Amino acid sequence: MNSDDLKDKVIAALHEIFDPEIPVNIYDLGLIYEVSVLPINNVQVVMTLTAPSCPAAQTLPHEVDQKVREIEGVNDVHVEVTWTPAWNKDMMTEVAKLELGFM
Repeated sequence: MNSDDLKDKVIAALHEIFDPEIPVNIYDLGLIYEVSVLPINNVQVVMTLTAPSCPAAQTLPHEVDQKVREIEGVNDVHVEVTWTPAWNKDMMTEVAKLELGFM
């Protein structure tokens, strides 16, 4: 499997993870800043949370790690949580904005 196919599978898996307080997946919420497939199918995900005090701060990065590891062909996973830039509603996809009534 090439790195583009693997990246597509990672993004599809991220669409299955939901913020426990908001009924939208974390990808459409704009919490995923970067998905990289590195040599030998190591996957790096750079993500944020809606706020540093978010109750999911302990669980979401772990859930991302586990979900990506389940993908066939993934060798290793590194999930990095960043607060720069800070998340805001403008980072959501149009799908998320529609679902949450922001459009």
